[in-house]
Amino acid sequence: MSAVPTPVLPSSVGPIVSLQAHILQQQASFPEATGTLSWILSALSISAKIIASKVRRARLENVLGAAGAENVQGEQQQKLDVIANEVLLGTLGGREGVAIVASEENEEPVIIRDTASAERRYCVLFDPLDGSSNLDVCGGVGTIFSILRHDRRARDSHTSLLQPGAQQVAAGYVLYGSSTVFVLTVGHGVDMFVLDPSIGAFMLVERGLRTPPKHKSYSVNEGNRRTFPEGYQRYLDWAQENGYSSRYVGSMVADVHRILLKGGVFLYPPTQKAPKGKLRLMYEANPMAMIIEQAGGKALAGPGQRILDVQPTDIHQRVPVILGSADEVDHVVAKL
Repeated sequence: MSAVPTPVLPSSVGPIVSLQAHILQQQASFPEATGTLSWILSALSISAKIIASKVRRARLENVLGAAGAENVQGEQQQKLDVIANEVLLGTLGGREGVAIVASEENEEPVIIRDTASAERRYCVLFDPLDGSSNLDVCGGVGTIFSILRHDRRARDSHTSLLQPGAQQVAAGYVLYGSSTVFVLTVGHGVDMFVLDPSIGAFMLVERGLRTPPKHKSYSVNEGNRRTFPEGYQRYLDWAQENGYSSRYVGSMVADVHRILLKGGVFLYPPTQKAPKGKLRLMYEANPMAMIIEQAGGKALAGPGQRILDVQPTDIHQRVPVILGSADEVDHVVAKL
């Protein structure tokens, strides 16, 4: 019987630590912790492994392309959007600590358990497969998630979910690219894990990620430039005059991951077609804003408007987004 391969990790990481071990270490730092959140994070990691496998085999299993229906946002669903959504609902539905689940793909939140009697329950919101249209061309896609404490005083599930992003307990994303990367914050910095397929575990590769304070690059869909407000167009003129590079994948997870590691700024301005912005506050903007802020960056919905302070009024609310390196966000705001 052959030995199980030992994962190869950068020497700077030190001891070999899996995501599960890391979660338990974090839990031990909080004597009042019940382990409920740890179980939810475990369910998310299992979901990520299943979805990663589906993404790798999408062409072989003929699950690329449109599913033939639109989601609640009026967007064409991809077949893997539906599959990823079902995987997350299935794994989270089996976790005792989950009271409510809300997906970008579903019009209404799903009540998993009787929330009235819950003493320490959580709400989990997610975008199951961000950038799914990239799948047909083997581009990077991802899963984004946000975890909130269930408000037992709320009159219904919608009200419980309508909390500002600053109240998130944890947030993260999974990038399905050349490797499968799991990025997580529980409000005490940002840690990064990579899936080692030889042992089926996410392994810690970097603790306390910090995004560089400046980097001369921006990420935006310039195909919409003529419909951007004048301030954003002024910024793009300034950036191009000052030697900035344009980097845009078309998947928020992939674009923000690059900015987290390399620096730069990600923009999704209002447009004539989407005057309130296109990205969803609860499923995309809030979790990414928490990650970027925890890594030392900034995340704004506009001048002086921190994304994490926006009070949501609808679970599918949209919002403009400016996030990334602190200096680069300031450069954008200075032109607005």
